[in-house]
Amino acid sequence: MSRHHPLRSALHGPPPAPAPRTTGRTARGRRILSALCALAAVAAIAIAGPPAAHAAAPVRVMPLGDSITGGPGCWRAVLWDRLQRNGFTSVDFVGTLPGGGCGLNGWDGDNEGHGGFKATGIADQNQLPGWLAATHPDVVLMHLGTNDIWSNLPTATILTAYGKLVDQMRADNPGIKVLVAQIIPMTPSGCSWCPAGVSALNAAIPAWAAGKSTAQSPVTVVDQFSGFDTAVDTSDGVHPDDSGFQKMSDRWYPALIQLLGGTTPADTTPPSVPTGLSASVNCSLAVTLNWAAATDNVAVTGYDVFRSTNGSTFALVGTTTATSFTGTLNGLAQYAVRARDAAGNTSALTAAVNAVPPPCPPPDTQAPTTPGTPTASGTSATATTLTWAAATDNIGVTGYDVYRAPGASGGTFTSVGTSATTSFTNTGLTAATTYRYQVRARDAVGNLSAFSPAVTVTTASGGGSCAAALTLQTGWSGGYVMQPNTVTNTGTTGISGWTVTFTLPAGHTLTGSWNATVTVSGQTVTARGVAGQNAAVPAGAGTTWGFQASRPSGDTTVPTAAACTAG
Repeated sequence: MSRHHPLRSALHGPPPAPAPRTTGRTARGRRILSALCALAAVAAIAIAGPPAAHAAAPVRVMPLGDSITGGPGCWRAVLWDRLQRNGFTSVDFVGTLPGGGCGLNGWDGDNEGHGGFKATGIADQNQLPGWLAATHPDVVLMHLGTNDIWSNLPTATILTAYGKLVDQMRADNPGIKVLVAQIIPMTPSGCSWCPAGVSALNAAIPAWAAGKSTAQSPVTVVDQFSGFDTAVDTSDGVHPDDSGFQKMSDRWYPALIQLLGGTTPADTTPPSVPTGLSASVNCSLAVTLNWAAATDNVAVTGYDVFRSTNGSTFALVGTTTATSFTGTLNGLAQYAVRARDAAGNTSALTAAVNAVPPPCPPPDTQAPTTPGTPTASGTSATATTLTWAAATDNIGVTGYDVYRAPGASGGTFTSVGTSATTSFTNTGLTAATTYRYQVRARDAVGNLSAFSPAVTVTTASGGGSCAAALTLQTGWSGGYVMQPNTVTNTGTTGISGWTVTFTLPAGHTLTGSWNATVTVSGQTVTARGVAGQNAAVPAGAGTTWGFQASRPSGDTTVPTAAACTAG
């Protein structure tokens, strides 16, 4: 996973100023040693595996929190991967929200990490019972309170909300096990009270947990605070980066496996250092690494691949269970590899090897030919399918860019998608509306053809009607969260889709959204229902969605009026 993940959303405010960079050969050596020691510590805890009985009845684990858990909350991916690698395959992460990405394929991303939410808000609005009813967890990993601290709420108020949430968990499952975090530190710009607020809350959590815990439903405190450095382990003083996600996973792991029946193995012997590391680069700048397998007193379970680019510190860029690895070259690079075993023991790094591109033919500068004029078919109130004659290229066409403009004339063409074939379906259109489309071809190195002639398409009449309303949930200096924003079918027949538009005040910027497909043009925001989720609304019924935005410090305005179009 990358250090600054594109899906990671901010809770509030601008990020803090970056820590000063250390320079010099000795300082660089300290950074490399520190990074490798931290990564070695990551793997220090492992287990022999869960009892076989767990295979028949998966343990349902709910990660519960705000954007530190859900946006994208890659500690969940790291934790899930470690559980799988150590034999805990009968664990089912549950939640009403998905959570993919994080550089790991196939992991269980279900969660209840709601960006911008407060523990007090979830409790006061009784949001948790609905999530519990949909998932029925056996274990909850709760990291909540960051937004409450940011809102300068008292510790006692937050703990009261914690208590209500635990009561609601027990109402759903009397034997539920709760792992509650002493939350990670926060040092955002513009929140001078935040560090002290976090310390006060964390200091009070153990006594609260002891008073709330029962034999049937224990409440266990997990220290996520100690050893967590916001200058190193966050991207903005609040949200974890990769090292922060790793640290959070390391703290959840031993507490969780105790509930799953795991034990810590006695193996402390590291694997041998891999040998024969080599690097080859092709003309597409794909790097392939190969090495001879390491050995271990029990078994080698995988390899960690490190890279230094343009003389920078070596950083982890991937893991593999094979003795080869493929990446992309970007600048002057060196690579090194180490082995690891099931107990988390790691070998020393191999000697670094250089990745050097071979002599390659001159670059391709010839653009593809112009695609044929698109034709439209299957046009409904909200969608149309375009097809066109293929373009040609001296090497090969790799795809097409599709652009759209409003009306039969005028307006500006903007990108609405890409296609690897000679067809494209554009959804989310407005009923009884005219659009123009044109396409262009591209090749593997980014050469672009001229645009095709345009085709004019008018969508069908959609019927139905709807109304929209925006609701402020919480606001702070520099931002706000609006939800639940409602869409109501005011007609007498069901609608298959809805579009809500409104204007953000000057200086405001949308930073995140949920339960809607949202686009922004200037200060105009367009939100559409999600097909298969909440786009279709029966007559007289309604649905909800939400968004988060930033605003200038001291500005207290929020958007108030919204228009809704059905179909």
